[in-house]
Amino acid sequence: MFPSRRKPAAYPREAGGSRRLLAALPRKCSVFRLVFAALLLGLVSLLWLQLSCSGDVARGGGGAEAPESRASPPDDPSWGPHRLALLVPFRERFEELLAFVPHMHRFLSRQRIRHRIFVLNQADRYRFNRASLINVGFLESGNDTDYIAMHDVDLLPRNEGLDYGFPEAGPFHVASPELHPLYHYKTYVGGILLLTKQHYEMCNGMSNRFWGWGREDDEFYRRIKGAGLQLFRPSGIKTGYKTFQHLHDPAWRKRDQKRIATQKQEQFKVDRDGGLNNVRYRIESRTMLSVAGAPCTVLNILLDCNTSETPWCMFS
Repeated sequence: MFPSRRKPAAYPREAGGSRRLLAALPRKCSVFRLVFAALLLGLVSLLWLQLSCSGDVARGGGGAEAPESRASPPDDPSWGPHRLALLVPFRERFEELLAFVPHMHRFLSRQRIRHRIFVLNQADRYRFNRASLINVGFLESGNDTDYIAMHDVDLLPRNEGLDYGFPEAGPFHVASPELHPLYHYKTYVGGILLLTKQHYEMCNGMSNRFWGWGREDDEFYRRIKGAGLQLFRPSGIKTGYKTFQHLHDPAWRKRDQKRIATQKQEQFKVDRDGGLNNVRYRIESRTMLSVAGAPCTVLNILLDCNTSETPWCMFS
């Protein structure tokens, strides 16, 4: 007759009960039973960890837009009457996006600025077109926003003195040349630029002819001047080139700086006909996301290109 065996104790719900489990096993149990118990304990621990943690990113269904999480109390007058549409041109820069959305949501909330963050994801086969994406974001941002920020995803404001308020007097260049970590020429208006929707329409938006990296903001500077608008920049900011955190690593993510066909000759011309009036696109999907508790709207955008007019829109 073999001696009777005690009934094993129930497995604990968490990893901290491993000692109780081992104590419940007989001293002369086989190596097989020990390995089996250890594996089962590991699976129980992993299951407990999975159930105890919740992801930061929540996704809504494609197509119809889900109700947006409020960026500000709707009845609090201290937040002011205006609402900003933060337009973020985007393609395959997820590491920057995960840092950008919660940072900007907190930054704007501390300034009591009502806002919506629009991630303008270019989902087509063409080269990146920052200007066209901003035009699309402007058209799709809705009537509940009355001014926009053209905002690079890799540029985070550090100084709380930077003003993202309603730029009633004229376009306000937040990332001015004396503050931007890379670009310091006096006609630079890239990085972060605020405009009322009325002023953006006066410029007919941005030119759609700029495929690949660069030059679209230089052409937009000429549009601002051509519309008779005065450009404003921050004052009293003493943090210099440390005012912003620049997330872009050129060794890891190279820019598309190729100049194809006649693109090099055309890039310095002023596009007097194109802009908001002729941007061609289709919204593939509209999705609400929450990144670390910060709400944003992702637009998957399919741009269209007339290859006879701008053959440099294609990858070669």
